[in-house]
Amino acid sequence: MSAPNDLAVLIERWFTDRLMRHQGVSSNTIASYRDTFRLLFAFAQTRLGRSPSQLTLRDLDAPFIGAFLEDLETLRSASVRTSNLRLTAIRSFFRYASFEEPAHSAQIQRVLAITSKRCDKRQLQFLTSPRLKRSWPVRIAAHGWDGVITLCCCWPRKRGCGSRRSSISTGTR
Repeated sequence: MSAPNDLAVLIERWFTDRLMRHQGVSSNTIASYRDTFRLLFAFAQTRLGRSPSQLTLRDLDAPFIGAFLEDLETLRSASVRTSNLRLTAIRSFFRYASFEEPAHSAQIQRVLAITSKRCDKRQLQFLTSPRLKRSWPVRIAAHGWDGVITLCCCWPRKRGCGSRRSSISTGTR
């Protein structure tokens, strides 16, 4: 990168061309990735004393990214899950940058080599018939409870939904 604002141009192309146009990611993903870079730029301004418009790709090296992730967990009290989510956004950008800026490939590979932290996965809980009756009393009262739940591709069911519906018996009739 020759000019300091090339990082801004690269990030803009990553958001508009790669994420929105080619990959078609959801608006929630865009918002999450945007927030990641807002936090990263605020951290860079505090740590390096430069505004985001003055940053270069060279400034975002592996030790800096590692310090950013550590800062998220310690000072901002973010969970490991959140830190891993931020790392995913940064990795996505650096994978894109590896094709756009091959001159920085060694630095980019070091950033891509940062590993996610392990965290406990939440166990999925399934609704039993009594819990289902407690959680949907209005729906059950309005439609009657026969112990059968109708599944559909959309919730709440829409009129004219053409999906194949199936019924599951809860064992209480």
